[in-house]
Amino acid sequence: MKVVFAGTPEFAACALRALIAAGCEIPLVLTQPDRPAGRGMQLQASSVKQVALEHGIDVLQPLSLRTDSKDPQRALEAEAAHERLVSCEYDVMVVAAYGLILPRSTLDIAPCINIHGSLLPRWRGAAPIHRAIENGDRETGVTIMGMEEGLDTGPMMLIERVAIEDADTTGSLHDTLAALGARMIVEALHRLAQGELPATPQPEEGVTYAAKISKDEAKLDFHLPALDLWRKVRAFNPFPGAQGTVNGTAIKIWGAELADGAGQPGQVLSADAQGIVIACGEGALRLLQLQKPGGKRLAAAEFLKGFALAGLAFE
Repeated sequence: MKVVFAGTPEFAACALRALIAAGCEIPLVLTQPDRPAGRGMQLQASSVKQVALEHGIDVLQPLSLRTDSKDPQRALEAEAAHERLVSCEYDVMVVAAYGLILPRSTLDIAPCINIHGSLLPRWRGAAPIHRAIENGDRETGVTIMGMEEGLDTGPMMLIERVAIEDADTTGSLHDTLAALGARMIVEALHRLAQGELPATPQPEEGVTYAAKISKDEAKLDFHLPALDLWRKVRAFNPFPGAQGTVNGTAIKIWGAELADGAGQPGQVLSADAQGIVIACGEGALRLLQLQKPGGKRLAAAEFLKGFALAGLAFE
């Protein structure tokens, strides 16, 4: 089976590696343009591009696939990309966290199958893993779906469930779902080749949308219940990192757990080797891992050696 692959981050790279290992013929990979990253803000290739280059696969990085773009440069790139796709004469396009909308002109070339990190129709959109944890879901999973023009509205082909554990962060759950999605897409293509991959329309009930995560969401409001804040700390690890402010200093909070205690929201109730207990609108939160600007992530005991918190409050 001849497969064109479209994806960008590590979630997608896991699937690409699996397809290569399974012996799929991949004549072309689409991924986002190189972006500045790291402290030096040097241009860096996406995880998917790095895998493709390691295996000698041609890479295409258009800014857009929409030939009707009002930006002349984007329209030209999109037209060139479309011509390249048509010339590939591939059997199927596999898409995973690509980051660009596939227009009808692309969807019409060959069947397009997407790897989505949620139990559709719950959490359609850009940040399904973050939102599942933030909202206290007890399970999530991966859906292999046929693509259409709507936002993650296509028919479901395969679906598998995974429990969300109390210790899970977006980082750990991402890795679990990436591995699951990689295994599932190999199975899906095998079944597709055998003509044994039926598609079921998504139910109309239970639709939710996972909006893209913004850095503005990182600041914790300690007037909220501790349960909500605990979920946010886990959901925003590793990006964008939950944040509290003490005496004008922004502190990243990477680990926390629910605790007993009551007081004014944001008040530091205790600060010792076991953690830093903060009063919330309901209940309390024990901070376990923190990071001050320019510093490293530290366990609470180490953090307190260089940043006294007793008697203070988080804003």
